[in-house]
Amino acid sequence: MFVFEGPETADITILFAHGAGAAMDSAAMTAASAALARTGLRIARFEFGYMAARRTSGTRKPPPRAELLMDEYRAAISGLKAGGKLVIGGKSMGGRVASMIADEERAAGRVSGLFCLGYPFHPPGRPESLRTAHLETLATPALICQGTRDIFGSREEVSAYRLSKTIDLQWFEDGDHDLKPRKAVSGFSHSDHMTSMAEVAGEWSKRLV
Repeated sequence: MFVFEGPETADITILFAHGAGAAMDSAAMTAASAALARTGLRIARFEFGYMAARRTSGTRKPPPRAELLMDEYRAAISGLKAGGKLVIGGKSMGGRVASMIADEERAAGRVSGLFCLGYPFHPPGRPESLRTAHLETLATPALICQGTRDIFGSREEVSAYRLSKTIDLQWFEDGDHDLKPRKAVSGFSHSDHMTSMAEVAGEWSKRLV
């Protein structure tokens, strides 16, 4: 099942997967999707099976390893049948899973780009456990929007990583993993960063058309 926002005739559709702990209709996913749709992009949210099962089981089954979700993401691409160009991605873990299949899907002509909101470069508190090996050789045009104090990868940490030149990394001042800043520190609100993130994504996506 997909949840759509934005014009059906959009040149770009973003297939947008959720993070490890919050569903596709979480506050963060809803806010990001609405902001992106306001720029004229079409957004298609979907849910991995483990998260959908939580709605009926009443239990919080932990997510599988990201590698075990790749086939589910591939199935979502096939099931969407997007018109125009397709960008895959998501929030946190959803973006990571998309990044792991992006090059093969692009080589097959099914995907034009990758969009990650709050990429989980490493688990919180474990900066030595990097999830960046495949990002060093990524061939797919990619946009990563990251808060400067994200506990999954801050600006200071990520600046030392070797990342592919196809990745456009955009930083949002004092933003956390949801791009939420401390207004008293940064002068920005969460709404400010959501609007700026969407504008950046909208401009970036034009280069894919």
